[in-house]
Amino acid sequence: MTSCEAGNNPILQYWQEIESGRVLVCKKVKRVYRKLVDDILNPKDNWIYDNDRAQRVIDFVQRFCRQSKGKFGGKLLILQLWQKAYLAATFGFVDKDTGFRKYTESMLIVARKNGKSALASAIGNYMLFADGEKGPEVVSAATKKDQAKIVWLEAKKMIKKSPVLNKRAKCLVAEIVTAYNDGSFKPLSSESNTLDGLNISCAIIDELHAIEDMNLYDVLVDGMSAREQPLCLIISTAGTVREGIFDKKYEDAEDIIKGYDDHVYTDERKLCVIYELDSRDEWEKPECWIKANPGIGVIKQTDQLATKVKNAKHRIANLKNLLCKDFNVRETSSAAWLSFEDINNEAVVNYAALQPRYGLGGADLSSTTDLTCATEIFCKEAGGPIYVMQMYWLPETAYERFTEKEKQFYGRWADQGYLRFSSGSRVNYQDVTAWFVEVQQKYGINLLYCGYDSWSSGYWVSEMEGTFGKQCMEKVIQGKKTLSAPMKNLGADLIAKRIIYNNHPILKWCLTNTAVDTDKNANIQPLKVNAWRRIDGTASLLNAYVTLERHLEEYNYMRL
Repeated sequence: MTSCEAGNNPILQYWQEIESGRVLVCKKVKRVYRKLVDDILNPKDNWIYDNDRAQRVIDFVQRFCRQSKGKFGGKLLILQLWQKAYLAATFGFVDKDTGFRKYTESMLIVARKNGKSALASAIGNYMLFADGEKGPEVVSAATKKDQAKIVWLEAKKMIKKSPVLNKRAKCLVAEIVTAYNDGSFKPLSSESNTLDGLNISCAIIDELHAIEDMNLYDVLVDGMSAREQPLCLIISTAGTVREGIFDKKYEDAEDIIKGYDDHVYTDERKLCVIYELDSRDEWEKPECWIKANPGIGVIKQTDQLATKVKNAKHRIANLKNLLCKDFNVRETSSAAWLSFEDINNEAVVNYAALQPRYGLGGADLSSTTDLTCATEIFCKEAGGPIYVMQMYWLPETAYERFTEKEKQFYGRWADQGYLRFSSGSRVNYQDVTAWFVEVQQKYGINLLYCGYDSWSSGYWVSEMEGTFGKQCMEKVIQGKKTLSAPMKNLGADLIAKRIIYNNHPILKWCLTNTAVDTDKNANIQPLKVNAWRRIDGTASLLNAYVTLERHLEEYNYMRL
């Protein structure tokens, strides 16, 4: 493609820079823009690209939106090519008959300090003043009011710095109103009493990873259903909370991008642009930093990022935050045992097809509020993969006392079959025994040994011995002396992707929640990152793993 062919089309210009190698982007961004270029050159269905529509929003931002902070404070926003291309993609594709926008949801994941909040504020102002919507209702949404105000306050400052916009709007304490088109722009949080009856034309979610209330996203989307061309704008960095809405939307975006090639899952109404490193080790390669930081050298200072990288090399405790926030590598919290990359294994196998003969169990029994978890593991060959099956239980009365956020997590997992509720205030341990029997009957797998924490095991041990034999139950003392070496070995096997857990979402969540308690001799044992985030799945798996290590020679003989 020549410069002449690209003309003043930002998408084609950006693609020309990417294809020539003058601009380095990650694989996801490259695949998305290759698709966008194809949609421009070879329109499909009823969607066409209208460069005038795209240029309208770019012109608005650069003519009326001024920055409020740093060395560029008070100056008009001058968009970089990657920003222009993103705006052009979001606003330029329309239905050729109605003129309505193609994309109802647009997500931009970019590392911090690349101007994302300023861009979101400018888009919010465009949607309020210039989108052509009658009675536009724009919201900046977050779980907490302070977070919801960040984009809104920046938009308010932009308006006050623009004589043209300021005379057309009234900036109040809690909202911005425009009388000429009956519009409003306000911050909205889960704490608000105004979540019902919304008629939103544009919802802006800044820092998706900070959204604790997963229901908020659904409320926002439902609130746009009456609009003809609504826009849900998601602009965020990565975060350290796993199995939340960020992971859900990120994985949805991954599936959409993969669908451009394999056509397994497609959604033509969502645009997903994710700037990130292609691999974790690229953080030490300055030439790769631009993959997560398209604004580097202009918006984000290269020397400041280089200093952070140098500090992370010297002090490894800083690395997780650097990877997450400056390179968009999904991470666990800084206190966590393993990184998300270490834990994450999306391999899925058919247990029945493997025809396991013998297995080893583990259990972590709860009292009243924690999860109860049962684990069964098996191997097919020495040194090969360790396959993991798990089930979780929670008392119904404990669930009823949970916050709405907690109920969303556990309710979804129960619907998916990963979690079962026990009636009353305690888990009935007979249900745990029944699950091991269920596994035996379903897969023909015989339980040789089952590791357990003797605390609070009660009658369950006798029941299991009566079901699977007197020799079955294996006491695992919970402490560094017993757990340190097996936990280190389990960690190594997770990193090596030897632990195949069929992408079990609760186990993955428990693993990301697990920190370590270390003594002066570097012995370790599991520790919760915080009280709400459970590690019961890790404890149950570790008990099974201890049992495997104790009986490895016997097990290798028995499974032949």
